[in-house]
Amino acid sequence: MVERVVATDDALVLIKQLKAEHGQILFHQSGGCCDNSAANCYLPTDLTIGPYDIKLGELAGVPFYIGKLQYEYWKHTQLILDVVEGHGGTFSLEGSTGKAFHTRSRLFTDQEWASIEAQVFADLS
Repeated sequence: MVERVVATDDALVLIKQLKAEHGQILFHQSGGCCDNSAANCYLPTDLTIGPYDIKLGELAGVPFYIGKLQYEYWKHTQLILDVVEGHGGTFSLEGSTGKAFHTRSRLFTDQEWASIEAQVFADLS
């Protein structure tokens, strides 16, 4: 199965650190700042996931969501969660660590996209 979202080793280390400090957390891909490259990390009580949010997958057991309109722009890409030096968004939990989550992407290959479409069709059946 093709993963829609993956994380680098550095991102996985920071995710584990934040889980140890805060317990349950979740990600929501930004659609309005930082050239849409910021995946914000929240406590589940700090963000309401709604009917227009799409769960792309999980990273180290942490759900990763994206808004439906943003998804339409990025649906042909695999999102790659990484970490950069600097401060995260004002609302993102990693803001005080001196690091920030950063989303990179790559286009799915034709074969990967066909596999994703087949899975979506199977889920609808």
